[in-house]
Amino acid sequence: MVESLTMSDPAAGTTEAIADAPLAALMVARPRPRRRERVSAALEVVLCSGFPTQLAIGALLALAGLAPTDGRLSLGYVSALLLTDATVVIGLVVWLRRLHGEPLGELLLGTRAAGREALLGLPLIFAAFGIAVVALLIVQGFAPWLRNVPVNPFQGLIQSGWDATIFLVVAILAGGLREEVSRAFALRRFERYLGGGYVGVVVFSVAFGAGHFVQGWDAMLTTGALGAFWGMVYLRRSSIVAPVVSHSGFNAAEIIRFAIWGS
Repeated sequence: MVESLTMSDPAAGTTEAIADAPLAALMVARPRPRRRERVSAALEVVLCSGFPTQLAIGALLALAGLAPTDGRLSLGYVSALLLTDATVVIGLVVWLRRLHGEPLGELLLGTRAAGREALLGLPLIFAAFGIAVVALLIVQGFAPWLRNVPVNPFQGLIQSGWDATIFLVVAILAGGLREEVSRAFALRRFERYLGGGYVGVVVFSVAFGAGHFVQGWDAMLTTGALGAFWGMVYLRRSSIVAPVVSHSGFNAAEIIRFAIWGS
């Protein structure tokens, strides 16, 4: 058992005792992040959030002659935009982790068995639906004016079983996977440089909800709540597997509902 440690200051020629300090706490203690590190971390979070990449990819698609609408929202455009964005954002996360010498496995899987985490994610699909139902009931009961978009524009993407299949793949890869990788990256940056993981949950959930503005204010509120839920699961588990399963399952069930029953 370590009773005390000593720290030498070569410049002053003195030895400073650190009494009654647990060794583990001293070993993991980190210096306060410098301003440059905080600014860099914030820029990385924004870069990997999906907002700047989608704007850039959308501009490139426009130059290539691919329009977002062809009388209705185009499935081809949405699929190209979201799948390309997923590839770019995940690539950026991998590159930035390697650039900083940070293990990718620690970010994505932590130390937990992926199979058990996947099983945990299954009941969390129903938890996500519960959160969505409660949020929508609150809107209907107390703020019906938040329902400013009568029909979800993404519903119009599904005109056939093939459309539903394509959008299902997009929702799982660009929604369940990319968004949870992005969220995990952001939360780790907040934990280390930007005020803590819970601050990251709040900030990133607001941004996550804002990213669904085309679906209406009620959808922004609901998706923000869901983002907070999946973010808290990640902070608790240190693995993206359960959030990815829950998020993907939720998205898949929503698409199946659109395909069979409509909104």
